[in-house]
Amino acid sequence: MKKIKDLPLRDRPREKLLNRGALSLSDQELLAIILSKGTKKADVLSLSKKIVKIIDEKGLLFTAHDLTEIEGIGNAKAATIAAAFEFVRRRIKPEGVKIKFPADVLPLIQHYADRKQEHFLCISLNGANEVMNVRVVSIGLVNKNQAHPREVFADVISERASAVIIAHNQPNGELKPSVEDIKVTKQLKDAAAILGLSFLDHIIFNAKRYFSFTESKIL
Repeated sequence: MKKIKDLPLRDRPREKLLNRGALSLSDQELLAIILSKGTKKADVLSLSKKIVKIIDEKGLLFTAHDLTEIEGIGNAKAATIAAAFEFVRRRIKPEGVKIKFPADVLPLIQHYADRKQEHFLCISLNGANEVMNVRVVSIGLVNKNQAHPREVFADVISERASAVIIAHNQPNGELKPSVEDIKVTKQLKDAAAILGLSFLDHIIFNAKRYFSFTESKIL
């Protein structure tokens, strides 16, 4: 991985944001700007990559203490990141995002579209269909082992959620569900019913489009 000082000036995160806008940056680059600098042992992009991984796993409920487990991230940097996320959460959607249609989920997960591997995501919702959390369940090809109900629903149950939506990005751009996608979806829907959860949708998406199991009447 290249360090910021090795990049052409126009490709450095801060310069990219100023010249092309924040939407042109990856999650890793956005965090690099918040962090400002790295440490003697790790450059800022390397630290940002580790932080992205933790936030992917923990979802919106990550804490500053989760981040301090990373070598090079002390209380000051962890607090800065946690404060920035909370500030935006309060200003943008102070009462939670309400899901009425499958496309309503896309702004919450679209930043995973450019990932090189499939990210299997779980969105938990309360009884009013407001988003409670978004988390990465597994990374890699979606199959029944990686998307086992135990892994998908463990945190959903602890949050006392009422409903779930699952989603995964498709790096190759193909949105048509595979046989494995359909099997996994049926398994999770059946498990959700046993647990008393509403299984609302499975969404497959890329950078430009999405496929909804519900809209296509596969569920």
